[in-house]
Amino acid sequence: MAKATQLAENTAKSDKNVPVIGVFCAGDPRIDSDSRQRCRNIVRMAADILADRVKMPDGSPVKVVYASILVDGEKQADIVARQFQDAGVRILVCTPDTWAFPQLSVISLLQQFPADTPINFTCGNSGPKPGVVFAHAVNGAIAQYGRLSHLNVGTWPDTGLEPAMTENTAQALVDWAFAAVTTQALKGSRIAIFGHDSMGMETALAHILPTRKQFGIEITRLDMKLLADMLQKKAYDADELKKFRAFVDGHLGSRLQIRDNADSERFNQSLALYLITRDLMKELNAVGGGFMSQLEWGSDKRGIPLPVADAMESFFNSSFDHNGRKVPTPFATEADVQALLTMLIFSALTGGNPALFMDFRKVWEKWELDALAQKVGVKLPENEVWAQKGLVDGNNSGSASLDWAAKPGASVEEIMAGVSMPLAGEDYFPGMGNSVTFLSPGGLDGIAGRLMFSSLSDMFSLSWDEATTAEVPDKLAHALCSATDPTWPHTFVVPKYASMNEYKHYPPANHLHMVQGLSPARLQYWMDLNNVLSQSGWSARPKFIEGVDRPTPLLYLANGGEDNAKMMLAK
Repeated sequence: MAKATQLAENTAKSDKNVPVIGVFCAGDPRIDSDSRQRCRNIVRMAADILADRVKMPDGSPVKVVYASILVDGEKQADIVARQFQDAGVRILVCTPDTWAFPQLSVISLLQQFPADTPINFTCGNSGPKPGVVFAHAVNGAIAQYGRLSHLNVGTWPDTGLEPAMTENTAQALVDWAFAAVTTQALKGSRIAIFGHDSMGMETALAHILPTRKQFGIEITRLDMKLLADMLQKKAYDADELKKFRAFVDGHLGSRLQIRDNADSERFNQSLALYLITRDLMKELNAVGGGFMSQLEWGSDKRGIPLPVADAMESFFNSSFDHNGRKVPTPFATEADVQALLTMLIFSALTGGNPALFMDFRKVWEKWELDALAQKVGVKLPENEVWAQKGLVDGNNSGSASLDWAAKPGASVEEIMAGVSMPLAGEDYFPGMGNSVTFLSPGGLDGIAGRLMFSSLSDMFSLSWDEATTAEVPDKLAHALCSATDPTWPHTFVVPKYASMNEYKHYPPANHLHMVQGLSPARLQYWMDLNNVLSQSGWSARPKFIEGVDRPTPLLYLANGGEDNAKMMLAK
């Protein structure tokens, strides 16, 4: 009698979700042996590029496998599908170089995978045995039955056994793969939220069911009382807390504002909160977190106000702490779940770059900058975009990644040299503690934006634009910071296409987020794979920018455009 197999009882370790990329090629049994070998070589070339350049959300290498068997027909489709399934493949890349038969090859293989499996066709624009003709045929066939696929018609030599794809072709494939890996790696992941929706901010709500449905991300909700109780019980390693405090003291010195023993103890509680929350999130295998704070934690005098959590939140979002370098853990202040999702996705799409949390605090249009500059006696430079266009002063009392205090590649010492931790403002935070403050350098390029949810469509959308940070004269920077709150972090953001008038009227919430190293195409691929609507219709931005945007999927073109097709898919 057959018996079931018992799985191992070792519960000490739970491996992370590691989606594998499978690369294969459709073939034609009628072609010559050299052409068939060339197809195999192209498969290997594409797989090696992906293995070398694509990263998991935590920056670790992605696993890539490839099939040496050409998928000529149903039998080969079954064999390769089984090989891929045994290897844990959840992302498919096909690199056709010759004609093949769509239904006999790719479609027979594709139908053996879940309907949401990302698939990409990357080919050269070849003439002799036209893989590009097959790519158009199979891409059209897949779009016809309502499934999304992405086509990357690139370039590699028409002849030779070892053709090499161009850098543009490779980059398009890599951008798509990052989006696919992020999509699949985050399915089944978990974020931990402490507290409920802070200050009644409807834009911060944890939309549990839509988040689970659209992204496959689970939201664990815990009460802040647990953290308060664990602080009171001192449920942390006292020696590690001393090490953490020594780390901050050593780097900040007098820039950590401490007046007396009471201030010192409050700051220690903020650091202890990091240790407690870190360990709780580790127990939950959480990939991100959020903390409500206001009002109940530190601002409601009917209770016992506790110290602010700014230091905790900033260290979570940073690439280091007292134990050395680490992967940033996206963490949102004010329990802003949509902020957390935005930062989580931004970070994952870049292989673990730290995302920035900001208030959308004040838009400085050109006329306002001119007036302020004249008031403080500063002449605005004529060749700087920010001086001609304006800027956004992004700042928030908590959750700002410390990495944004310096240029990319800076050492921990260089980063911390730009950071101060003044006392929190007592009016807003009677529980006191210390804020975190710094001024971001100019020239930090990336994407700024934010997710939002709408009950009308039951879908998420993403407001975004390319952006860079501005480097303004010290005297003007001081005036800008003083106009809001000089004790908070400040990042001067300049959107590339949005006018300042558009930017100040169209934000989906009071919080804004930015990440470096994310290209528009990579973000667009992710929005496609997750059926997220794109809010990027700035008046100065063309609908399609050659070499910047990803090609619009055929499925969208056949169904009334991107937004209409996505809404149809969401039904």
